[in-house]
Amino acid sequence: MFDSLSDRLGNVFDSLRGRGALKEDDVRAAMREVRIALLEADVALPVVRRFIDKVTEAAIGQEVLRSVTPGQQVVKIVNDALVEMLGGEDGDGAAAAKLDLEAKPPVVIMMVGLQGSGKTTSTAKIAKRLKETEGKKVMMASLDVNRPAAQEQLAVLGEQAGVATLPIIAGQQPVDIANRAISAAKLQSFDVLMLDTAGRLHVDEALMAEMKAVASVSTPKEVLLVVDSLTGQDAVNVAQSFTGEVPLTGVVLTRMDGDARGGAALSMRAVTGKPIKFAGTGEKLDAIEPFVPSRVANRILGMGDIVSMVEKAAATVKEEDAERLAKKMASGKFDLDDLRMQLQQMTKMGGLGMIAQMMPGMKKAKQAMQSSGMDDRVLLRMDAIISSMTPKERANPALLNAKRKKRVAAGSGTQVQDVNKVLKMHQEMAKAMKQIKKMGGLKGLGALFGKGGLDAAMPGLGGGMGGGAGGGMPGLGGGAGGLPPDLANLLNKK
Repeated sequence: MFDSLSDRLGNVFDSLRGRGALKEDDVRAAMREVRIALLEADVALPVVRRFIDKVTEAAIGQEVLRSVTPGQQVVKIVNDALVEMLGGEDGDGAAAAKLDLEAKPPVVIMMVGLQGSGKTTSTAKIAKRLKETEGKKVMMASLDVNRPAAQEQLAVLGEQAGVATLPIIAGQQPVDIANRAISAAKLQSFDVLMLDTAGRLHVDEALMAEMKAVASVSTPKEVLLVVDSLTGQDAVNVAQSFTGEVPLTGVVLTRMDGDARGGAALSMRAVTGKPIKFAGTGEKLDAIEPFVPSRVANRILGMGDIVSMVEKAAATVKEEDAERLAKKMASGKFDLDDLRMQLQQMTKMGGLGMIAQMMPGMKKAKQAMQSSGMDDRVLLRMDAIISSMTPKERANPALLNAKRKKRVAAGSGTQVQDVNKVLKMHQEMAKAMKQIKKMGGLKGLGALFGKGGLDAAMPGLGGGMGGGAGGGMPGLGGGAGGLPPDLANLLNKK
């Protein structure tokens, strides 16, 4: 979402970093560029003014101008101001604003917003998250009697998420549905009750009256405003309208994976005064994540987001698969089944683009991927190649002679040279596993991480998680931009 803003800010800071000393004029000129970048990103004008004033005041201080690395100092000041603008006040930018569930069950969470903002899907996503991560017994109820099939949609999403939904009674009005939902949740001992309210195409008196009536009978602990990030500056206007009418406790931003300019996200906290609690990152029910101000600021400034990537890996990698791979690494073995497992895990984590976005210094690698036409279909084609092999061939790639390679290429709809590239990647990774064994297995590898010596000892594996543009990802080789050797050219076709 923040690609264009990130590019503009990156150019500004590159010019500052290249100078040995800064003058006040340099800082003010850079801040003018930052102001333009924020306005082009559709950030609300009052928010931009406060942000620029705060950064300029801090950046022209003597300790910055006389600093050994003034350019980096300015970047840090901008980063801190971004974190604060996104809601990370009082030094809590590294923590997400959590839902307040400290009340007598059932705790009522009321979802509000305009029609089409993603309320119903967000309701199911949050319910699924509460069930799986916090062990809560959750019920959902749709109060939307205006939009056709809205109640049926929530029932379907409930089945997919494994979350209970209130049975539908045709003709019942929102306040009556809310009362029935509360009674049912109490009788069945649910911990959380989520109310998906109706929306309108625009803010009107009828919408607000209905929401106030529902709130009065349900006394919600949380009232979450769902806002579509793609609506830009209009999302800010909607937030202002709701803030004056409903006791909001937080905001949920949807479509954060879109190509919008990001101004809504940057303005929302300042406009509503309420924390952004969740960000929707896709259509699937697990595509939602806590909104952590420091992580979002890091992504905007091109610093990556390793913590989120590790959390995604932890959520997608099965424990038994990780243990099996760890044992193979310790013994120095690595076959094509292991390679396929890693490719599938990368796809589950969001693909090459998502991983590159979260890696520090991977911005240029991501741009190279886009310019070369390489996308996540590369991973799918590599998986197809490995799937076309027999179990014996996957366990022992040395069996793959010319005749077998032709069969594998035909079975996967690719060329023999594509099969050779996959085999070459496997050879390099298998070689890296043998090096791990020589260094004393996983204990020796852990010692190298502690000393920062992984790059020198294992160039085939790539430079750990915190490297620059030349750093790699574990198991992905240390080629250009940290991507596997030949991956930029691998299967480069649509």
